[in-house]
Amino acid sequence: MKLVYIAEEDWEEEYLKDKLTEAGWETEFRMTNGDEPLKGDSEAEALSVFIMTKLGANEMDLFPKLKLIATRSTGFDHIDLQEAKKRGITVCTVPSYGVNTVAEFAFALILALSRNIYDAYKRVSNTGSFSQEGLRGFDLAGKTIGVVGTGHIGVKAIQMAKGFAMNVLAFDAFPKEGLDKEFGFTYVPLNELLNKSDIVTLHVPYNPDTHHLINKDNIHEFKKGSYLINTARGAVVETEAIITALQEKVLAGAGLDVLEEEGDIQDEARLFKLPHPREEELKTTLANHYLIDHPRVIVTAHIAFDSQEAVERILDTTAENLGAFAKGEPQNTIEPKGE
Repeated sequence: MKLVYIAEEDWEEEYLKDKLTEAGWETEFRMTNGDEPLKGDSEAEALSVFIMTKLGANEMDLFPKLKLIATRSTGFDHIDLQEAKKRGITVCTVPSYGVNTVAEFAFALILALSRNIYDAYKRVSNTGSFSQEGLRGFDLAGKTIGVVGTGHIGVKAIQMAKGFAMNVLAFDAFPKEGLDKEFGFTYVPLNELLNKSDIVTLHVPYNPDTHHLINKDNIHEFKKGSYLINTARGAVVETEAIITALQEKVLAGAGLDVLEEEGDIQDEARLFKLPHPREEELKTTLANHYLIDHPRVIVTAHIAFDSQEAVERILDTTAENLGAFAKGEPQNTIEPKGE
């Protein structure tokens, strides 16, 4: 059986080639920078991609014998699941690879903001000054953190928050019975969580139900002077809402590992040269600049998941998924919503 593996980094081939051979796959490794069009293969029965590779009907047409898409991610919004199901293509994901990894990064952002770490570093490195003026922070102990989403990552964030002696509120569209008692937190409606939390951290997947979960309509529900942390997906938060909240001092700051239209902010030349620029896309890109330049906002390059250990877990699980499929025992499969 033939597999086309779209690699992001050179070392992936060396790490995986023996494992995939043992799993029964003849693998063609291809490097990508995310920009070039996907090239098809008339014999490939499986395709392994990361989130940068979009797979819709046109892309699937390039692989007429395709039976399996093995995405090296937990999220799957880059894949048209309905189209895959219509064609009888199995889709499998990598659940839980970055549970502690992403939660740790969320707290890195929280600590950087609460103790002015970035500002202190810039002062020393840029001016050589060791003055403490304006760098007084605040303790996490005794503060209330609101955790939106109580899946694996959300629960890990709750455990870490308890380690900092924080009070924990949580919201989930589908609360897990007994989870609150097990980990010592309180489930509340979203608006109550926003009202009462000193810090709100988002740990939900991106889907139609979570699109702009934080938006212009509910941004004023936030406790005045609170902080927003987003290590989930950019479009979970409406960019204009964050800007409004910062300008009106509803939010004191934000830690954002993801932004709406983050792909376009990396290629603004392309965006502004479009013959008919999309107004909303332009607005979001310009708004992202406001966030990047804001003194109380920390923006990072979608790296919350990116530790060596987490990436190796991704590759190991992908190899296991491919091996299981080859044996006729698919695992970690995902179906279109409602199926």
